[in-house]
Amino acid sequence: MIVTEADYPEWMFPSAHAEEPEDPGLRAPAASARPEPDSRSVNWRDLPEPVRARLAELAAEALGKIPRIDIPQQLRPVAKFAPAKRAKLGGAALLTTLEDSTAFRTAVLEWVREYRPDALDPNDPDPVAAAVAAVLLGEASAATRVRLVVKNAAETALRAERDAAVARAQRLEAELARVREELTEALDAVEGARREREEELTKLRNRLREQGTQLRRAKDGSAEARERLAQADARREQEVAAVTGQLDRERQKAGAERARAERAVADAEIARQSAKEAREADEVRLALLVDTLQGAVSGLRRELSLDTSSRRPADTVHGASSADGAGLQVRDPVVLDRLLALPSVHLIVDGYNVTKTGYPELALADQRNRLVQQLGALAARTGAEITVVFDGADVMSVATVSARGVRVLFSDPGVIADDVIRSLVAAEPQGRPLVVASTDRGVADSVRRSGAHPVASAVLLARLGRV
Repeated sequence: MIVTEADYPEWMFPSAHAEEPEDPGLRAPAASARPEPDSRSVNWRDLPEPVRARLAELAAEALGKIPRIDIPQQLRPVAKFAPAKRAKLGGAALLTTLEDSTAFRTAVLEWVREYRPDALDPNDPDPVAAAVAAVLLGEASAATRVRLVVKNAAETALRAERDAAVARAQRLEAELARVREELTEALDAVEGARREREEELTKLRNRLREQGTQLRRAKDGSAEARERLAQADARREQEVAAVTGQLDRERQKAGAERARAERAVADAEIARQSAKEAREADEVRLALLVDTLQGAVSGLRRELSLDTSSRRPADTVHGASSADGAGLQVRDPVVLDRLLALPSVHLIVDGYNVTKTGYPELALADQRNRLVQQLGALAARTGAEITVVFDGADVMSVATVSARGVRVLFSDPGVIADDVIRSLVAAEPQGRPLVVASTDRGVADSVRRSGAHPVASAVLLARLGRV
């Protein structure tokens, strides 16, 4: 509630309600001779903020209009401010000068009377405007009007606090209503859950009674089952005893049969050994007979002075000569293919001579494995008999891959692979096609004189590359 002048007795505002005296001599002087306003009726430093702000605005507005000579020295810097910033930036200086300088206060009052007469109405309905007018005019009621403004400000603050408290109370009431609603819903939910639990408990009790009945039935059935099981166990023991006796009898029979079988096996082994000895005796007698026949034939040839050479009728033809049985030096993979296509051909390979020509960067074991695998593929392709000879019997402990159709030999200690190759060539019958793969000149010449066909290692490697 805003407190106005009407809320106080008339004696508190004498300047507003006193009748003007009839004596002309007592009338107020003219504007130029009016008395200066009295600033001692109020304490300017205790003025409420709304009054101080309104006074600062009026003084700032007047500061830009009054003559420079009427502006005190301390306010001249404020006069240079923009009109909109004078009251805000120089408000304290303006109020201090209004209180202390009667001349400046009079100049401001005169300017306000001339240009803002509406601001000098002590009876203005606005308590702040009335208080400002009373303070500027220096009326005795200024202090009362200032207290009225203070009271109105306090009442406004109280009313704001009351409104805030009412708003808080309303919010709390709304919150309380919401909490009550939530509590009611929670109670309803709890009641529903309690009813559901009671129903579930009733169902569980009924199920428990049913299970108790079923349990009693199961116990009765279990007793009957145990009794039947005992009877079945007794019958099973009788059956097991009968089966055990039968098995013992069968085992005894099987033992007798096994003994007879063992005797039969021993008899058969004796008969087989006798047959073997008889066959060996027959073979010895047959060999003796053949040797006897060969001795008789040899004696007959000597008696008849017949040529014992292996010459044939074609060897007696004149006008042609043989090549002393020398083999053909193979330098072309095509010729090698033709030789390997001959029936019963035997390919003898000088192992390390070939591997060190083809892939010397590998370890010896890897060289052997690679060559044997390639020769296995060649044997599968051509059907030739293949024998590969490596130096050193000490490598027999090293695992070497094997390939179908390939015979892998290692020379014995003190024997070189070249001699093993010559022995293999010498062991073959005259007329069988032999091919020896080696770059060793001595091996190639010796096997060539024996009728084999030497082939260089590079030629064999070229052929293996096409397998």
